[in-house]
Amino acid sequence: MTTGQHPATQPETGPADEERLPTVAEQMADQLGGWRGLAESSIPVVVFVIANIVTDLRPAVIASVAVAVLIGGLRLAQRRPVRHAVNGLFGIGIGAAIAWRTGDARDFYLPGILYGIGYGLALLLSAVIRQPLVGWIWSVLVAKGSSQWRDDPLLVRTFTRLTVLWGVVWLAKVGVQAGIYLAARRFDQLGDEAAAADMETALGVARLALGYPPYVLLLLITVWTVRRVTRERQPEPLTS
Repeated sequence: MTTGQHPATQPETGPADEERLPTVAEQMADQLGGWRGLAESSIPVVVFVIANIVTDLRPAVIASVAVAVLIGGLRLAQRRPVRHAVNGLFGIGIGAAIAWRTGDARDFYLPGILYGIGYGLALLLSAVIRQPLVGWIWSVLVAKGSSQWRDDPLLVRTFTRLTVLWGVVWLAKVGVQAGIYLAARRFDQLGDEAAAADMETALGVARLALGYPPYVLLLLITVWTVRRVTRERQPEPLTS
């Protein structure tokens, strides 16, 4: 009777575990902080771009950092998660400090460009050595630390391809920003201040346009692909 009872209890644990998995929308909302998180992380950059056009570098730096601090403080006062606000403040703070020291508005975006290059290369390298970074991030953020996907060749291939996709897109979007950054520096060296200022504005617009939109798309593709493959590879219930 013991062997007869085991198959009956086995299917109940599988579906229950599956039902506890967050939906695609929930997973994306958690990683992005929802629409509020998207807006709050973009506001300081928008403030910097506008303030730098209307006034000057130093007021723009002060305004962007002040807005980032205000957003973080508001979240604390409302007892909301501050992870996204802190990450945004950290990124804004480094760029603002470099721009303040060099006196060049374009240097506000330099840390993000360097980070993007490093992240893109790390993604591609992890795919080459068959330790796809997207798979390990999935393990930490979605699978509650489980790395069982390493035992499934199909999931390994899936995460490897997704990691390559992330790396290529990341390097492409950072490449655009780096090109604009170098163009602004070149115009500055030639003494064409108007063209350099235009490039700095274009750099800010590119930072916004190539920030979250590609990230949201990649995240959606990743969640949908992995969940589809996982469902297809689920073992069928044992029959008595």
